[in-house]
Amino acid sequence: MATARGGRAAKADPEGPPKLEVLDQAGKVVGEQELDPAVFAVQVNVPVMHQVVVAGLAAARQGSHSTKTRAEVSGGGRKPWRQKGTGRARHGSIRSPLWVGGGVAHGPKPRDYEQRVPKKMKRLALRSALTDRAREGRIKVVEALSFGEPKTRDAADALASLGTFGNVLLVLPEPDEFVEKSFRNLAEVKVVYPGNLSTYDVLYADWLLFTRAALEEVRGAAAPRGEVERKQSAAFPRPKDAAEGSGLRRRNRGVKA
Repeated sequence: MATARGGRAAKADPEGPPKLEVLDQAGKVVGEQELDPAVFAVQVNVPVMHQVVVAGLAAARQGSHSTKTRAEVSGGGRKPWRQKGTGRARHGSIRSPLWVGGGVAHGPKPRDYEQRVPKKMKRLALRSALTDRAREGRIKVVEALSFGEPKTRDAADALASLGTFGNVLLVLPEPDEFVEKSFRNLAEVKVVYPGNLSTYDVLYADWLLFTRAALEEVRGAAAPRGEVERKQSAAFPRPKDAAEGSGLRRRNRGVKA
């Protein structure tokens, strides 16, 4: 399998982006959604995904483990017996690591397990994971999810109607109290938002369930940063007067009045 090196964004898959059916809450087809090729049709980079997942799991470690050395264990202030003449092995303290109840040699101490991962690598890993799930047909899109009241039974019925089973990652565009509380009691369902989408969650889930609005926001969380900025600048062009004014200020920065 071809992969991109150095954490660079992989090229789009020449086969083109897949199209998914959009379902309503009852499981009926109501439309069609084309997946973004910059996010869901790239070359899968397995080494980058592995590094990002390992770093995420390491950062989740609390790191509060601690053992006492011979200097921290209470007692052992005097020599247990004289150096010679007893026939026993020589000892200077009953809190030596050799003794039961003594200190621990080279034991764990509190530490931070966090590993630094570049943002570009995180986004590349997320795109690779989403592409892998799309190729396996493990992504479903629902038009919207709404409940009149928080009810776990309604949430379970919705999952059954949509044909999702096992571990499900539900991606919502924004917080929704009734929807979140309805899925909260289902241990196999995790609710996230596009900005919090992680490579580990995508790979751990058996199914990815997006609402149509959430799917449109995934580009901002996973697409290459340069592409997102170019699209934003195209959608919101900078006023010409403001650009000329900033350039004039830069030229006159060193000129005194």
